[in-house]
Amino acid sequence: MNAPYDDANNGEWEETILDVGGLAPPEPMVRVLDALDHLGPQQRLCVLIDREPHPLYGILEKNGYAHRTTARADYRYEVRIWEPVRGALPGQAERPL
Repeated sequence: MNAPYDDANNGEWEETILDVGGLAPPEPMVRVLDALDHLGPQQRLCVLIDREPHPLYGILEKNGYAHRTTARADYRYEVRIWEPVRGALPGQAERPL
């Protein structure tokens, strides 16, 4: 789900940056999926990649992750991934604060 996203972190979310730019497929996907295996509560993964990872979106949605993709001025993509907070009030489940 390409969920609403608030960049204000308020110190509650820890973000890990994973730069997979310049890697040949399927290495970026392998590294992203491996990093997701180590993602804990209140953590986000920020993936920097050279092309928009359309195949990744279906995998994220199937496994219950929310994501937000931003095209950067340097022609790269920034994909932030997080696991929605379980048991949150409606409207909060998709927004890390």
